[in-house]
Amino acid sequence: MQLKNLSIIASVFALAACGGKSEEAAPAADSTATAAPAAEAAAAPAAVTGATVEVKMIGDAQGYRFEPANITVKTGDAVKFVFISGGPHNVAFEGAALSADVKKQLDANFSSKMAELSSAMMLNAGESVTVSFAGIPAGQYAYNCTPHLAMGMKGVVTVQ
Repeated sequence: MQLKNLSIIASVFALAACGGKSEEAAPAADSTATAAPAAEAAAAPAAVTGATVEVKMIGDAQGYRFEPANITVKTGDAVKFVFISGGPHNVAFEGAALSADVKKQLDANFSSKMAELSSAMMLNAGESVTVSFAGIPAGQYAYNCTPHLAMGMKGVVTVQ
């Protein structure tokens, strides 16, 4: 019986300790603290000011590929990637070697996106995505089709 009474008393104390209100005031805000840095603003899409080069996205008995895979454009041109066969396809640029500014502008220049530097997935022949190279400096920009990367579906856009 004493053990039962002891258990009840311990339970009462535990409940009382948990259920009490705290009169402790919240710490005052430090007036010298700085606000968290604002998120970087997204870049605005840069309009195409030059030519549009078409690249076909193909999957067939010869393999998965971009035709042509390696192309040269000028700053201001665009590349239109067109799904021909063997999907699904997308276009994803490799961002690891890009500066933050270039990455942000290239990402903004997609006509449709799924993720950073990656177009939406295209499921039907005839669908396309256009990537503007306006505002993109001269250099080489490696890209691939994410679902078919292991099969060698990749290329390079050289901007002059």
